Amino acid sequence: MSPDAKVGFGPLGFGAASIGNLYTAVSDQAAEAALEAAWQSGIRYFDTAPHYGLGLSERRLGAFLQTKPRDEFVISTKVGRLLEPNPAYAGGRDLENAFDVPDDLIRRFDPSPEGVRRSLDDSLERLGLDRVDVLYLHDPDVYDLEWGMRDGLPALAALRDEGLVREIGIGVNDAAVAARAVREGDLDLVMIAGRYTLLEQLALEDLFPTCEERGVRVVDAAVFNSGLLATSSPAASGTYNYGAVPADVLDRARELAAVCAKHGVELPAAALQFPARHPVVATVVVGTAKADSVRQNAERMHAEIPDALWAELAERSLIPA
Repeated sequence: MSPDAKVGFGPLGFGAASIGNLYTAVSDQAAEAALEAAWQSGIRYFDTAPHYGLGLSERRLGAFLQTKPRDEFVISTKVGRLLEPNPAYAGGRDLENAFDVPDDLIRRFDPSPEGVRRSLDDSLERLGLDRVDVLYLHDPDVYDLEWGMRDGLPALAALRDEGLVREIGIGVNDAAVAARAVREGDLDLVMIAGRYTLLEQLALEDLFPTCEERGVRVVDAAVFNSGLLATSSPAASGTYNYGAVPADVLDRARELAAVCAKHGVELPAAALQFPARHPVVATVVVGTAKADSVRQNAERMHAEIPDALWAELAERSLIPA
């Protein structure tokens, strides 16, 4: 794509998994308040997926964005998981997949050209919008990586070439998978979750150099590493990569917090701003269903951070020099 066609994200994006009842149920009113807080804070990029709450995130986000001028926001969703009726539905909840919603639907992996087009059509119907700007292939490594790479990436490129979406990419947690997708697919973007943060920088080994070589931009998500860096006092009871915090990881997080405190900087502010310092990173995406947290994240994204903090973190080998 020509440089003029690139999507403009802004420094901070809103990740809409939480308003799909990730981990805990939130009301429609709370979800709308979080989205309004994002809008009022200047956030104009919103990311969702069918996976998030079995379509609940898309429905809530779409209802909100329908009240806003279409040319004033950027929205991305994902393909790969089709939502279909659950023949065994008996009033249960989707807690096995971490979403507190009725499990009246099931997810079926289908990265075929037909499956990708159907997924986009279904998402547009849930969103109530006539188009999305960005489409990602979502977690092919969770299901069938070879099928996803072979069929899913070309199917996305075909949708972009037809003008149905502006940019395409892959959304994963695994930096090696993302790097392979950049090499094998004609991608514009990579959404990588948790692999380039203040706490760890695995994406620097292969993914970022490959993106720089191919002119692919990075949307950096989960920069708090599932919450461990979301407070200035990392706790053993916190979560890291959706699970318990290993002792060595907790020690590193606490060392980061101590250096930040020495320079009068909140750890979450440093965690938000660190990824954006890399030239390949187009935006940072953070998700929360709490309006106050949305506003706080927006403020922290613009907080003043002295160069001396980054220098000391580098000296201590906590971030690359």
